[in-house]
Amino acid sequence: MAEHTSSSITIEATPADVMGVIADFARYPDWTGEVKEAEVLATDAQGRAEQVRLLLDAGAIKDDHTLAYTWTGDNEVSWTLVKSQMLRAIDGSYSLRAVDGGSRTEVTYQLTVDVKIPMLGMIKRKAEKVIIDRALAGLKKRVESGPKA
Repeated sequence: MAEHTSSSITIEATPADVMGVIADFARYPDWTGEVKEAEVLATDAQGRAEQVRLLLDAGAIKDDHTLAYTWTGDNEVSWTLVKSQMLRAIDGSYSLRAVDGGSRTEVTYQLTVDVKIPMLGMIKRKAEKVIIDRALAGLKKRVESGPKA
């Protein structure tokens, strides 16, 4: 579990706008590709999701799982696995950094997945990379297209 996959992208929006999209779990099926359903099960005092059930279809990894979210300030969110049918662990995070005076945001996504079934490490890392790349591209497109009704 020590190895993780990480990638970054720059989005033409403020960190607050980017985090607004990241925190809007109900809209994940619209832009993530792999998430087919998302349901917030619990929220914190600020109304941010603490537990979310996700129905995931990422090719080699298909699962119905629940994640626990931890929010660190306004620019970072991380998650860990609560329960799953197929996954032994899934740890990830989005970290946001303002660039160009705050008009743009560098988003770094880290992910580590451990499945219950035997899978070669390189296949796992490839699946992680596909999930990350699609999520970052989807996030960029969703944020830069502006608010949706």
